[in-house]
Formats: sequence, structure tokens, C-alpha cells
Amino acid sequence: MRAAEETLVGWSGESREQLQQFLFQMILIREFEEKVGEQYTRAKIGGYCHLNIGEEATIVGAFSAIRPDDYIFTSYREHGHALARGIDPGAIMAELYGKATGVSKGRGGSMHLFDRETRFMGGYGIVGGHLPLAVGAGLAIDYRGGDEIVLCIFGEGATNIGAFHESLNLAKIWRLPIVWLCVNNHYAMGSPEHKDSAAEFLYRKALAYDMVGERVNGMDVLAVRRAMLEAVRRAREEREPVLLEADTYRYKGHSMADPGRYRSEEEVRAWLARDPIPAFRSQLTNAGLLTDQEYEAIVQRVRTIVEEAVEFAENSPFPDPSTLYDYLYASPERQWQS
Repeated sequence: MRAAEETLVGWSGESREQLQQFLFQMILIREFEEKVGEQYTRAKIGGYCHLNIGEEATIVGAFSAIRPDDYIFTSYREHGHALARGIDPGAIMAELYGKATGVSKGRGGSMHLFDRETRFMGGYGIVGGHLPLAVGAGLAIDYRGGDEIVLCIFGEGATNIGAFHESLNLAKIWRLPIVWLCVNNHYAMGSPEHKDSAAEFLYRKALAYDMVGERVNGMDVLAVRRAMLEAVRRAREEREPVLLEADTYRYKGHSMADPGRYRSEEEVRAWLARDPIPAFRSQLTNAGLLTDQEYEAIVQRVRTIVEEAVEFAENSPFPDPSTLYDYLYASPERQWQS
């Protein structure tokens, strides 16, 4: 008799516990981001703030395929990426509050999460500005003969800038272990992709550099994981960079300041019908891998974690003004001279 897991479409050998962990992470990202939106409207969080709501399957599927010693470079829409990497939710929320206990010590805010211990190398505010940095990290790995890979995440708008093409070109010439993950949510701020890109399918831009490119259903966590596992294998074992395009959607506007009125109600409803969380829950339930009681336990666990994260942020201090010039330079001598 086939095991229940084997009845899942896209199953790649994951255990029941691992599959439920994927669902847990997706719900954690959703609930965390909804709480961030709430706290932003209460003026607890300032500055620009971009949410991952709708992109959970892409995030969890991608991060499930990399190792703890791999490197991550990502864009400003990265709260969910940090959660999927295992960074403490309290430290992330505190960073959004600008508190000293934040993952970037309260100096980065929403767009600049950074955690050296988990090799989460940021959170960058400039569109595509981190792609050349990923090339540098890939070159460093290659130079010292390491077997780590770099996961570089960006939106579809970044594929139209010069740094994207320069970075992919160098990655291919030098055969660097980089997986380029384009999270295509179809809007660069309020501009639909067909107005920005001459190419209809963005993964085909890899062809210009004789690089493997693939498009995957970004609303299906197992499909993303399967595609990422192969991309990571190519990068790690064959030193072949890969461009992976995840077809997904953000249910909110570009940022908290954007009501998203450039999208029709019909379009949003169509994507809501593909919501990755209820879809994956149904998959697991139908396969006999999740009961209603287990689902409710996951939701309650997530809500406790999110409430504790808010409480931690609320009770944390702001950075002391005397530390204003700390962390500006890597060298203490340079810091003193400044």
C-alpha cells in the first residue's frame, strides 16, 4: 500500500512532519504580516513597509531547499524570507519597531533585515542593487573552494535593469554557485510586467547567457521546492547558475502606502481563489496527512508566536542616542577616527 505522502502531487520524499512544518511556516508568514500591517496603521512601525502576503508558497518552498550554511541576498520585501530562514520573530518585529533588540539593532527597519549567524545578508532597498553583491559572495565561495550556494531573490522589475544582466553574465562566465530566484508577482510597484518587460516569460532571459531558466507555479509550495532542489543541485554540484521564475501574486499593494487600485477586483479574486495556504491545507487533508485538530493547533501556535513577538517589540528599548555612530565601520580604529 502506498504511503499517504506518496499520494501528494509534487511529493519529493518529505515526511508528514516536514509537510506540516511547511504549512506552519506559511501560516506564520501570513499571520505575522497581517499583524505587521495592523501595527503599521497604529503607527508602531514607520518608514516603508512591504508585505509578503500571497507569496508564502514561493518563500517556504525556496528556503526549504537550501542548507543552513548557504547565503541569502534579498530585496526589501523580506519579512517572510527572514521568518523562513529561522530568524527569531521577536527580533524581526523589534526591528520593524526600530528597537535595539531588533535583528539589525533597530537601525535597518523593514527593508534592511540582516543576520550574520544565519547568513541572511540583507534586505536591500534599491531595486536589484543586491544582485552584484550576490555575485561577489558566489566568487568568494568559489575562491576558497567552498560548497555553499547563494540564493538571490528579487522581483520581476529587477530583471529590466542593467545590474541584472551584468550579474547573470558574470555568474555564468565564472560558473558561480548562485540560484537567481525571480519572485514574479506581476507588478513593479503599480506597473504591470507587460509594460516594463519586452519578454513575456522572464525565465527566458537566462537564454541570453546560456544559463538554465525555468518557470514554476509560485502558489504551490511543493512545486517550488522541487524546482529549487534541482536548481540548488546544479549550482552546488555542477557550478551552474540557474534562473528560476516563481509565478505568484501579492494580495496587498506594493507597500503599506499603496491601496493597489491599479488592479481589477476580478483579477484579485482570481488569484485569491489560488491562495496557497488553503490549497496546501486541502492537499494535506485529502491525503490523510492533516486533521482539523492538527490544523487548529498549528494556527494557535502561530498566533501565540506572533503575539509574543509584538509583546517583545513593545517592551524593548529604542537604541540609546549615544550609540548613534556605532556600526558605521567594520574597523574599530576607523570608527574612532570618525
